[in-house]
Amino acid sequence: MSFARKVWHLIVAVKDGLSLVFMLLFFFALYALLTARPSPAAVRDGALLLKLDGVVVEEKSRIDPLSVILSGTAPTGEYDVQQLVHAINEAATDDRIKAVVLDLGGFMGGGQVHLQDIGAALDRVRAAGKPVLSWATVYTDDSLMLASHASEVWVDPLGGAVVLGPGGNRLYYGSLLEKLDVNARVYKVGTYKSAVEPWIRDGMSDPARENYAQLYGSLWSEWQAHVQKARPQAKLALPSQQPAQWLAAAGGDAATAAKSAGLVDTLGDRVAFGRRVAEIAGEDRWDDKPGAFAFTELEPWLADNPLPDDGDAIGVVTIAGEIVDGEAGPGTAGGDRIAEVLDKALSDNLKGLVVRVDSPGGSVLASEEIRRAILRHKARKIPVAISMANVAASGGYWVSTPADRIFAEPETITGSIGIFAVIPTFERAAANWGVNADGVKTTPLSGQPDLIGGLPPEADAVMQSYVENGYADFIQRVARSRKMTPARVDAVGQGRVWDGGTARQIGLVDQYGGLEDALAWVAAQAKLEQGEWHARFLGDDSRTGDTLLRKLLLGDEARRSSGHDLAGLFALRQDAMVAQLTSDLERLLGVKGMQAYCLECAPIQRQAAPRRTQGWLAGLVRFFE
Repeated sequence: MSFARKVWHLIVAVKDGLSLVFMLLFFFALYALLTARPSPAAVRDGALLLKLDGVVVEEKSRIDPLSVILSGTAPTGEYDVQQLVHAINEAATDDRIKAVVLDLGGFMGGGQVHLQDIGAALDRVRAAGKPVLSWATVYTDDSLMLASHASEVWVDPLGGAVVLGPGGNRLYYGSLLEKLDVNARVYKVGTYKSAVEPWIRDGMSDPARENYAQLYGSLWSEWQAHVQKARPQAKLALPSQQPAQWLAAAGGDAATAAKSAGLVDTLGDRVAFGRRVAEIAGEDRWDDKPGAFAFTELEPWLADNPLPDDGDAIGVVTIAGEIVDGEAGPGTAGGDRIAEVLDKALSDNLKGLVVRVDSPGGSVLASEEIRRAILRHKARKIPVAISMANVAASGGYWVSTPADRIFAEPETITGSIGIFAVIPTFERAAANWGVNADGVKTTPLSGQPDLIGGLPPEADAVMQSYVENGYADFIQRVARSRKMTPARVDAVGQGRVWDGGTARQIGLVDQYGGLEDALAWVAAQAKLEQGEWHARFLGDDSRTGDTLLRKLLLGDEARRSSGHDLAGLFALRQDAMVAQLTSDLERLLGVKGMQAYCLECAPIQRQAAPRRTQGWLAGLVRFFE
């Protein structure tokens, strides 16, 4: 018996020891992953391969590795637009790169301003005498915009192209909340401030419809002009206005229809495309799979080509995503975090500051926190410019008001100068369930806000006055910044959203231009010559851990993925609908203060179909499940 007990204790000890070893290996692997950097030694002669499985963003979101591992699904890929443009620019002048290859099989899009910047960089590659080749299973608006800059556009024979155009439906919950006896109390200023309409209406109001018809019409015109200029042979009328007839004329073959409309050049699968690239860039000596070609990936290429750091520094701070209170981000504009980044840079002897904005707005308090931090830099008598990306609306415009000069593109969405707040109360629902509220009050506001008992008229009046005062503050800030009268700002305000071209005409924007134009203007104001300055991205602690984590979790499956066919693309829309429902519920019930937020300006939610993780790290995690 004693011998058996000792054997049992030994077995338990071995088991515990092995568990400890595996756990130590797991956390060591996780640490190594998060501290790893791509090696410039991985750069090879051949093609620069840009496999864009995800979305192009202004600033990558921070990923919680444990949440990713435990969820069993990979996060959506994100590609920093500034890194992409820099990588492509370097490829244009480096003899090691023979071609740039766009693999858009898993591309989920980006804003028009970002795609325009990438397209301009691809044009510089072609101007240097190097080909740009693109491949996808199905092209949609965003991937077509990128592919239009390619010298050769390939599509899978079972794929095709579809032109959707901006716009579409969103959900409205007015009748549903009425049936649920939920009272969405809305306090707002702005005839066109449509962010509150989903809670109080069953459809879009006439002013909102008028506003967004004008906005989307402008964006649609800009998209068509851009694609047509980059690819003159494209015939956009049929696929955009008569898609059923266009497809029927090709016998339902979407790939053939895309070629007939000049949207693509060649039909071929990934292997055939790879062989064509190998003719230009050379074959891959280390890979004997069909269609393999010599290439360098984005991460090692960036490691081998860092941003310049010669001369004086001009600071660049990024405000990307919804503006929220607290330390959130990157990828979300946490007011406290961004203010802290700016304050830390006060002692860095910056010669100027560029604020890069790509945000639909959000919290008024957080927007004001960021504005004040920008003003502390301006107090040092350095030039301050705003560079608007895809969206700089509502709170995104609030943080732009300290600028000496505002740059935007014609496709930029801006304006939306308006304020609102929403407080849901449940007094009707509670009464239906036999729950009532009663008590003793010493003032009209005692116990407020009372979500079960409801808000008295005094509380409603206080909230509306508070929101109106916030709107007046917004108007005053814009008036001082743009040297306009408050009445004029109110006339172009009222929550109305503008495209960048119209915003320039009405005085909300100073001139067209991107980030490089804003940097050049700041350098000129600081009397710095070309070569005497460099851009320093403040708070930029971006890492490659998210990219490596995706690879380790998904293994080679992610690299082999070809994306979705046309039917699969439409099926993915249900994921976007679920994401909208979740976001809308959180926006109604979340703890939020006064908001300067543009609902229709927020980037379209692009969701990949959930994929079970397949890599070795995921397998190690499942070993303990």
